[in-house]
This record gives sequence, C-alpha cells and structure tokens, in this order.
Amino acid sequence: MADSGDRVVATNRRARREFDLLDTWEAGLVLRGSEVKSLRESKVQIAESFVRSEGRELWLVGLHVAPYSGTGSPASGHDPDRPKKLLLHRTEISRIIGRMDRDGLTVVPLRLYFSKGRAKVEIALGRGRRLRDQRQELAKREAEREAERAIARKRRR
Repeated sequence: MADSGDRVVATNRRARREFDLLDTWEAGLVLRGSEVKSLRESKVQIAESFVRSEGRELWLVGLHVAPYSGTGSPASGHDPDRPKKLLLHRTEISRIIGRMDRDGLTVVPLRLYFSKGRAKVEIALGRGRRLRDQRQELAKREAEREAERAIARKRRR
C-alpha cells in the first residue's frame, strides 16, 4: 500500500511469518507531538503489537514508541505503551470487526511509515499459523529457491 515516496519507519517481519495474511488496509494514527518526533527518529517497536476493537473503533495496542529524546523533562513526553486509535472509514471498520468476530481472525500491523507527512500504519487481517504450517511454508520456499538455482545453472551451461 505504501508508495515509493513513503518513508518506512518500522516493519513487522514476524507478522508475515506467523500469519496467513488475507486483506490489507492503510490506516491513520492518532498521535501526540512527541510521539511523531520519536517516530521520525525510528524509535518504535512494532513486533508485539496487534489491533483490538472497542465498540466501533479500532485501537493499536502494544506499539512501543520510545519517549522523545529532545524533551527536557520526562513529564512533558508521552506514555510509550498507550493504545493508539486507528483512523479508517466507518465501512472499513465494520468490515474488519465483522470478520474478526465471525471468522476469528486477527488484525496485525505490517509496517509503519510516513506518507505525505502523515504517520500511517498498514494493517492486515490474518489467520495464525501453527508451527507445523510455518515449517511447511519455509520448506516450500526453500524448494522453490533450489529449483530456480537449478534452472539458472542449466541456462549458464
């Protein structure tokens, strides 16, 4: 979803490994000033975060944004682990919440980036993989790589 002009701040590589991703959306974030400054310095941890629904709103929980180093006192900063509200269209929110409730799916953030000066997060609806599924996926990818290498070797000769 991110354009080539967007500046990626953080990516969640674990999400692609641990979940079968079905749909993705771009969502805005409600942030405080010091949080935006910390994001611009890439002082964020996205790996443990997930999306929770409360009422008819979606909240990003577990996103750790380190306090901004430029502030003089810690009191003027922000709570690093506070939930952040996601900004989406009402129809998108209802579709996401419906699939979460009906199908038992999870919404995980994939990457955090700036688009036209605004902080955005790419979220995806996914189904958790079991460890066995993860190993099968890894073996499948390795087999595909080996086949490509064999074809490339054959072409060179």
